[in-house]
Amino acid sequence: MSTYRRRVRVDAPLDEVWKFHSRIEGLEALTPGFMNLRVDRVTGSDGEPDPEVLATGTTIEMSMRPFGVAPRQRWVSRIEEREADLDAGRATFVDTMTEGPFPTWQHTHRFYESGDQTVVDDEVRYELPGGPVGRAVSPLGWIGFEPMFRYRHRRTRELLE
Repeated sequence: MSTYRRRVRVDAPLDEVWKFHSRIEGLEALTPGFMNLRVDRVTGSDGEPDPEVLATGTTIEMSMRPFGVAPRQRWVSRIEEREADLDAGRATFVDTMTEGPFPTWQHTHRFYESGDQTVVDDEVRYELPGGPVGRAVSPLGWIGFEPMFRYRHRRTRELLE
């Protein structure tokens, strides 16, 4: 399994950055247009449709059509963990792809208070599709992830600073 990691410092308080990333609107705002994201359904852990907060157990059903040229790809993600201790200056949540194009995809979102700023730390553990060949070339996945996460971090700063 391979790991991609990227951090950004945002000139905004932790509670605002955490609140933004805790809602489906945050995901929609941070997904680059070239991914052609469509959120089809969000279901809370108790079966509630469209929960306000993406709490542990929430399932997000979506699809993407990168660059508008490939067939639309179904992607189902589940919030596996969510923990915030804002008084201690930290928060985290983990989403795991349960259906989609990657055999393995686990995205850990960490947030740390740093004075009046917040450090956003994204870590993705993944395996590219294609069986043994996909596993062999998985370390090169950063080439595709870097533009997406660069956009996400730039957009986070634009929206929250």
